Amino acid sequence: MYLYQQHRRFFAQTASGLEESAGEELKRLGAKRVQPGKRGIIFSADPEVLCRVNYRARLISRVLAPMVEFHAPTPEALYLGAKKVDWTRIMTLDQTFAIFANVHRSQISHSKYASLKVKDCVADMFRKRYGKRPNVDAQDPDLSIGVHVLEDHATIFIDCSGGSLHRRGYRTEAVEAPMQETLAAAILDFAVWDGKRPLYDPMCGSGTILAEAWLKAGNIPAGCLRKKWGFERLPDHDKRTWIKVKLEEDNAIRSVRGGQIRGSDIDPVAVEMTRRNVARIPTGDELRVKKMDYRDIDAIENSVIVCNPPYGVRMQPEADMKAFMREFGDFLKQRCKGSDAYIYVGDQELAGELGLKPAFRKPLRNGGLDGRLLKFELY
Repeated sequence: MYLYQQHRRFFAQTASGLEESAGEELKRLGAKRVQPGKRGIIFSADPEVLCRVNYRARLISRVLAPMVEFHAPTPEALYLGAKKVDWTRIMTLDQTFAIFANVHRSQISHSKYASLKVKDCVADMFRKRYGKRPNVDAQDPDLSIGVHVLEDHATIFIDCSGGSLHRRGYRTEAVEAPMQETLAAAILDFAVWDGKRPLYDPMCGSGTILAEAWLKAGNIPAGCLRKKWGFERLPDHDKRTWIKVKLEEDNAIRSVRGGQIRGSDIDPVAVEMTRRNVARIPTGDELRVKKMDYRDIDAIENSVIVCNPPYGVRMQPEADMKAFMREFGDFLKQRCKGSDAYIYVGDQELAGELGLKPAFRKPLRNGGLDGRLLKFELY
């Protein structure tokens, strides 16, 4: 019996700053004994809840199931420890696999070396039994194996998600430096937006915020477009449980009111990207988005405004970003009465150029950017 089977404990990875919010989401999805920590949450889940968390969760990036743990002061010890898992019962010869590892304060010198030793273990186990081995696919494997070594203590995991959950499947086209899907979902949660109040994104880019809003308003599972799951590789996976969960969640999808979620962008290419991306979501082809400079919008009143202004790498180097932000701040003050605006800025120095006092300022990372989410109440 593997570790996760003994205590039904799992680890959900999430971005820094989202641990508490992601923990609350896991509780809503049925997880028990939820313990938020640094960049992740430990939680308990029965097989049904594990499927539901992977299918529905919007704020986490991956769920890991611990298989074995052991003392691993050397690469050889890591190889022998990985043999405690019968990999030939986890996957088949015609399926692919990949290893991701991290090593901290260990005698094993490098994470890549740790990955190599576990890869060799899996390959050798298949060779010994079948005379050949499955292939490695680092981009889209059927099985992702995690290796964590801390102070010579190793834990080997199976990725229950089958790749990062932020890759929803709808965004096949993107502008430069797009917002990560999990961050857009978190911003909507921080806005306490439930789909009832009109939402507008005046700089929609390739439509990530609008797509996440559509998912939330329609109660659409974040994983509705994913074709395969890592939990299907778990040795005790029951296909009937997964079918039951998926049917229940799909039946809970509701219609989104026309015109409730809208957006625009000055770039016609971005507008077309947004239309195509959101159209991949159920009923998303009904989204209203148009080519328009935000300066030409008459008013956005009594609404929720959410946007990620095109700073830094998304602007031409010669653009005067301070002037741009001041002008956008004036637009919010003068034409958005009765609205609440949630603006994500990747450059903290530009936040003050809006000329508005934020009701809150939350640190949130978007890839390599240490950004801030600012809330403005526009009276």
